[in-house]
Amino acid sequence: MVGIRVMTGLLVLLVALSACGGTTGTAEPPAAPPATSQPRPSASAGAEVAEQLNFTAKTVDGEDISGADLAGKPAVLWFWAPWCPKCQREAPGMAAAAKEHAGDVTFLGVAALDQVPAMKQFVQKYGLQSFQHVADVGSAVWKRFGVTAQPAYAFVSADGRVEVVTSQLAEQDLRQRLSALG
Repeated sequence: MVGIRVMTGLLVLLVALSACGGTTGTAEPPAAPPATSQPRPSASAGAEVAEQLNFTAKTVDGEDISGADLAGKPAVLWFWAPWCPKCQREAPGMAAAAKEHAGDVTFLGVAALDQVPAMKQFVQKYGLQSFQHVADVGSAVWKRFGVTAQPAYAFVSADGRVEVVTSQLAEQDLRQRLSALG
């Protein structure tokens, strides 16, 4: 009996320690229409890359946005959640990077795992208004890029190649990747 209690306590501790990288969110219904997405084809890698950008969604401000608009130019998608401590620590650096690379690299935040009011508050609190943010309340865009935890990134080159990084990046690594894009 004591062994079960110890194992249960360890499991609870493990879940708590990995909370920022998990994919749990609120169970409330979406506050905005979720992004729509087509399943990825199983054809060549080139077709798959093109399909990753084939989505439409709503921004946190309720505007329509199309991933296809990112094709043909350097871009970075930053996948985040409002309650994530790692995302909160990264936010000021992302705001600075977006301003530094304005005109050279398009930035797009992709918020999920919460509701639109919390997403809007996050954007406001961390000064992220210099680029758009998808309200991916249904996680359809996250799934499209294979993202299951935050923070994560998708770097899109001008020739259409997409590199997805599913872990937090050090500021220097982010700078190098952005410089290589722009």
